[in-house]
Amino acid sequence: MTDQIARSQQYEYRQNSNLVLSVDYNLTDRRARDEPTGEVMPLTKDLLRGSKMGDKYRRTAVPAEKKASKGKSRDREDIREQKTAVDEVGIAGIYKPRTQETRNTFEVFLSLIQEIIGDQPREILHGASHEILLILKSDSIREKEKKKEAEDLFSTKLTEERFALLTNLAKKITDFNPDDEDEKRDIMDDIDETAGVPVHFDSDEEDDRMVTELKEDKSEDEDVGVEAIYEGTLRTAEGSGGGKADGIGEKKQLNPRDIDAHWVKRYLSKHFDPNESQQKTQEVLNILKNSVDDRACENALVLLLGFTHFDFIKQLCQNRHMIYYCTRLKQTQGEEREAIENEMASKPELKNILDELIEVREDDIVATERGKRDKAAQQRRMNEAAQEAVAAASWTQQRKVYDLEDMAFAQGSHTMSNKKCVLPDGSQRTQKKSYESIYVPPLKPKPFGENEKLMDIEDLPKWARPAFKGYRTLNRIQSAIYKKGLHTDNNLLVCAPTGAGKTNVALLCILREMSKHMNEDTTIRKDEFKCIYVAPMRSLVQEMVGSFKQRLEEAYGITVGEMTGDVQMSKEQFMLTQLIVCTPEKYDIITRKGGERSYTQLVTLIIFDEIHLLHDERGPVLEALVARTIRQIEQTRDACRLVGLSATLPNYKDVARFIRVEPDDLFFFDNSYRPVPLEQEYIGATEKKALKRYQAMNEIIYDKVLESAGRSQILVFVHSRKETAKTAKAIRDACIERDSISKFLREGSASTEVLRTEAEQAKNMDLKDLLPYGFAIHHAGMNRLDRSLVEDLFADKHIQVLVSTATLAWGVNLPAQTVIIKGTQVYNPQKGCWTEIGPLDIMQMMGRAGRPQHNALGKGILITHNTELQYYLSLMNQQVCLLFFWTL
Repeated sequence: MTDQIARSQQYEYRQNSNLVLSVDYNLTDRRARDEPTGEVMPLTKDLLRGSKMGDKYRRTAVPAEKKASKGKSRDREDIREQKTAVDEVGIAGIYKPRTQETRNTFEVFLSLIQEIIGDQPREILHGASHEILLILKSDSIREKEKKKEAEDLFSTKLTEERFALLTNLAKKITDFNPDDEDEKRDIMDDIDETAGVPVHFDSDEEDDRMVTELKEDKSEDEDVGVEAIYEGTLRTAEGSGGGKADGIGEKKQLNPRDIDAHWVKRYLSKHFDPNESQQKTQEVLNILKNSVDDRACENALVLLLGFTHFDFIKQLCQNRHMIYYCTRLKQTQGEEREAIENEMASKPELKNILDELIEVREDDIVATERGKRDKAAQQRRMNEAAQEAVAAASWTQQRKVYDLEDMAFAQGSHTMSNKKCVLPDGSQRTQKKSYESIYVPPLKPKPFGENEKLMDIEDLPKWARPAFKGYRTLNRIQSAIYKKGLHTDNNLLVCAPTGAGKTNVALLCILREMSKHMNEDTTIRKDEFKCIYVAPMRSLVQEMVGSFKQRLEEAYGITVGEMTGDVQMSKEQFMLTQLIVCTPEKYDIITRKGGERSYTQLVTLIIFDEIHLLHDERGPVLEALVARTIRQIEQTRDACRLVGLSATLPNYKDVARFIRVEPDDLFFFDNSYRPVPLEQEYIGATEKKALKRYQAMNEIIYDKVLESAGRSQILVFVHSRKETAKTAKAIRDACIERDSISKFLREGSASTEVLRTEAEQAKNMDLKDLLPYGFAIHHAGMNRLDRSLVEDLFADKHIQVLVSTATLAWGVNLPAQTVIIKGTQVYNPQKGCWTEIGPLDIMQMMGRAGRPQHNALGKGILITHNTELQYYLSLMNQQVCLLFFWTL
């Protein structure tokens, strides 16, 4: 009975309801709403729109269409390629990766090259990478010799691991074809990378980007006539909105500006081998020079080149004078170039060519800029006059708008307004294989005038003598300025060479302010005045703070304070300090607020050290400080003395007018007043390829160091920390290899023992390696103990060659008889590129040549690119005018 009941209950709803599963429609294959059902549908206008019969028919050939689309994709690929670092330098004859894989590999390859040769411009890195790829992929060089060739190329030893890594990366670069690159290099071999050449497109793909070709079927045009000769080809420039048929086939007229020193050779190199093209180039120029008329010129050229180059010969004959003289002008320089220009100026048919070249070649930058401004100002005045005549009764006037971007100089502090540089008598120019050298003799000191004499310290007021403790007399410059500095309140401008003692001139002006607030018992009322000393560099600020503390705090109780980006000063500290030494930017910040006068109301003296910084990119800050101070003086009638200390400048009168200096208070001293006469040598590397130029600089450094070896200490300035150790080791290794190391340090001498003992205490491994040989390095990244050790050993004349960055020129007064500046390019992180070093740094580094009281003569050597020689010659010989970058 119970079994029947159980069987009947198992089918009840209560027992089975929880066993039913609901359907999940998400897992089922449901038909979409717009899916065709298979039913017959009528055609509508929307379905027929844009697809008429024959719309997709094209008359162009299929390959041409594929080619055009390939060109478009290539354009997009080029845009992507421009964003990579490996394509920053587009130099003909230098390897450039073509695929994404080789591009990534080449990036790693370049970084490894950079570790080997140090921080260098991209053109040098690319040149080195190309040369090492030629070595590693060469079949004619045995594997054992490749490592030696690579070491000779980099001028350094390579470990087995590093060379193996270079080899493996080179194997992964599969699109390197030395034959293609060599063909480009043959054409570009005699062309300077810095000069630039016209770009010629020879490939069909490039033609497809610029021109769309519509080719007709030849069979359809049999009766058209002359047009059928051209296979029905119609060329239209893309994006021109319908080109004109009149311009088809016309040749562009030759322009003198397009002809450079290798214009003829560039054409001949495409059709003859390098040696033959060189010979024929010279013969062509001789024919252009000596031909009596165009017919004789044409006959001679046809005999030389043949009828296959008749179009080129025709162009040569039509422009023979222009081609010959423009080529000669670009090939020559100096006196020979001037002689050619004079010859062209004397002939009417050549004068127009010369005028056109001169207009674009060496226009005076400042004159051009001023001409534009004058023209714009004249036009503006004419417009304003016309408006005033029309609306004379109007009370509104237009505001004057200044375009600051138009007023700025594109080259910044590297702007040079002079066309020529006039050197002193006795200067010599020497042309060597890989460089050009210009020697400038030292200027002879000028004899004393009739009433000129040195000021004795005992003749100073008694209260002023403690500031010159240890001095017996003032020098010539200080003696000439003594009365104006210590006994008047007039504004002063002193232009004198570096190291001429301008700091003591500033001290005389500070003593003048102290004397105006001095009691009868020589105590000073410190809360009545403040003096500001503005120095351009933080290291220079620290040096001046140490100097003024030593000379003013002990003797007079004057508080000297430092205010830079590293050292802050509160308002209370500012009020308790009598002499504040700061950078221009820091003083600009605290004086910018017009309503806040608590900082400036007690300032009675502002000294601008290195005021020629006005020519630098930081010049606008100094201009703002001077203008703000003058405006405050005019508004409040509070007296504030302005004193400018500057290097020698040709337009010093403009600076004097800017800071309101009277002619009687302006003092200018040229290089003949330098305490130690300076012998200058400027070397310009003439190698056209960047890597060869870099190698030539290293060889020049060795030669110049060897000239002074054993006779004087040598200070070599480079522009990166890594380059200090690399340059020092390169010079040392070259000396060891050529058995000249004994000229620097004799074995068994006292200096040798001292250096070996001190080398064990050095923490820097590069310094420890170099010290026993008489070489050392110095830069801000070294340990403080190591830097002090190097400074002491160099001051005691134990170290013979010291390779340093510019920090040694600014922060530490450690001169040497011979100073060498290796290169003038430094990486600018703000611009993201390599730029020329500032004029202030060059003057400061050159100013370290020669020790007062130790050397009778200093020697400064600057090594740069040949194109920069005129700028640095003009800079160091007082011929670069100071230009105001922001004057409203």
